[in-house]
Amino acid sequence: MSLLELSNITKSFGAIHALNGVSLEIEAGEAVGLMGDNGAGKSTLMKIIAGNYPPTQGQIQIEGQIVEFSQPIDAREAGIEIVYQDLALCDNLTAGANVYLGRELKRKIGPFSMLDYPAMYKRAGELFSSLKSETRPRDLVRQMSGGQRQAVAIARTQLSDPKLVLMDEPTAAISVRQVAEVLALIKRLKDTGHAVILVSHRMPDVFEVCDRVAVLRRGSKVADKCIDETSPEEVTGLIIGAIEAA
Repeated sequence: MSLLELSNITKSFGAIHALNGVSLEIEAGEAVGLMGDNGAGKSTLMKIIAGNYPPTQGQIQIEGQIVEFSQPIDAREAGIEIVYQDLALCDNLTAGANVYLGRELKRKIGPFSMLDYPAMYKRAGELFSSLKSETRPRDLVRQMSGGQRQAVAIARTQLSDPKLVLMDEPTAAISVRQVAEVLALIKRLKDTGHAVILVSHRMPDVFEVCDRVAVLRRGSKVADKCIDETSPEEVTGLIIGAIEAA
């Protein structure tokens, strides 16, 4: 049984058809690369899985159960977390505070309720350690590298122990060393049984960490292949339309 199964997902915005009958499956502990040119429908599909948009048509199943998401919290409760391309971090807060942003822990002192920073920093440190990241809970995000920022965003997804982590262009606009850090984080997620959907324009990243690659073109899926059964040249041809389907 697949962890996630999308069946004939269609999304229209008025006269614009962003997705046309896309079907996709992913297993626990598997990483699937989602590739395509700008406007291919990748972000729309991710937002549907994450509960930001309802599909116009089609069906979503989690572990064999049909689900309907009307808001992101519905997807989170079903075990789905997303790391957006802009990471949505607050530069003026610490790493630990960002991990718990919107889900802060509190403790009572008499009639007063206060943020429990020691507990949040302790748990954030455990999450960074499990991801094998050198990020420290008390460090300010504004002073962090791109790789460390990704670690904070990924650690935030781990608070709810998700089944599936969606990642939108996590290696865009960061250095080569930082890319290696992020790819190591993705491998760690796989090793701990999490499924990952990776949206990326970077072919080497997809071929290094993903088990399969799915290609979208103009809102339709034109390929879904095991990494060892395809090549960067074939995927490039599929993306630009030189190859119709594979």
